[in-house]
Amino acid sequence: MAPILALTNGRVCYHGTFQNFPVYVDTSTGLIIPLPPPTSNIESETQTVDLQGRILAPAFLELQTNGALGVHFTQFDGAETYSQNLERVSRWLVEKGVGSWWVTLPTVKGDIFRKNGAHDATLMQIPSHSSINEIYGDEQSASAIKLITIAPELDGSIERIRELEERNIRVSLGHSAADFETGTAALKAGGKSLTHVFNAMNPLHHRMPGLAGLIASGECPYYSVIADGIHLHPATLAMAYRANPPKCILITDSVEMAGLPDGLYPGHAQIPHQQRKTGNKVTVEGTDTLIGSCCSIDECIRNLVQWSGCNLAQAVRCATENIANMMEIGDRGMIDEGRRADFVLLDDTGQVLETWIGGTQVYEKQ
Repeated sequence: MAPILALTNGRVCYHGTFQNFPVYVDTSTGLIIPLPPPTSNIESETQTVDLQGRILAPAFLELQTNGALGVHFTQFDGAETYSQNLERVSRWLVEKGVGSWWVTLPTVKGDIFRKNGAHDATLMQIPSHSSINEIYGDEQSASAIKLITIAPELDGSIERIRELEERNIRVSLGHSAADFETGTAALKAGGKSLTHVFNAMNPLHHRMPGLAGLIASGECPYYSVIADGIHLHPATLAMAYRANPPKCILITDSVEMAGLPDGLYPGHAQIPHQQRKTGNKVTVEGTDTLIGSCCSIDECIRNLVQWSGCNLAQAVRCATENIANMMEIGDRGMIDEGRRADFVLLDDTGQVLETWIGGTQVYEKQ
């Protein structure tokens, strides 16, 4: 392969807009580079790929997924099996345009919680009753943790938020009955985001806005939304997105039934009940309690376009650049010089055609 890869004649998703410029990749490093300087042998050093007017976007970032293909990330059957399961899920995710993703491990406890949703209430923790080391292990073990959701109204939460921020662990507010004022205090203590806004929190009320009201406040944090048409009504999704597009983050909150046929599935460490999958909807059997979603991130992007009226580049930003900014990762999530050449090629409707990782094509739709 030539040392330089040139992707030309594409519409590039760039900071929420469509731009027309070639993208160059150093195949030896897998990084995006600026326009190569003129040389006598530039043609021999460059492999050109004509994108034929299709859309080139940063590969999607999947911030919150609990599992897929029958794999739930709380299930540990040995290091080798777990690693194989992660590989299997990764290969499935690249078909959805995902270039990087974070394993989500849900943990919850106590009958004092009103907004536990589908989480097992026997596993919840009160921040003031246990230390970070008791919950997550020593500092070295906890270094793998990048983001934690906490209910800010619980005793000791504000102190824990400050401590987590000092350890460079980002804190999101959610699974909570907190009011607006408590949420504001948590943001001032270092909270960075809201977890699946409107879900597992008090509803937005015109006199008591709760955590959801923070998305339009002067101290607006990043906030995630599940755009599956189940967790949020399309009109609610549109309102959430329009409140602050640069801070809106698309997540799937997918569970292990993602990618599997409809039917009844057993519980596990998080959900000690049977689970019913119907399309993208998963509930505790015999109830209306939502467990998670089976929607893929590319489908969430298409839904956002359809329901909010934004264009595809703006929707892509919510699954790429906004997440990279919130997580403070500077090596991916945007098509910029020096970042990893992780791309997804889309058609005009947002369907995934190809996925590239580090300048190498790893998936092509058949």
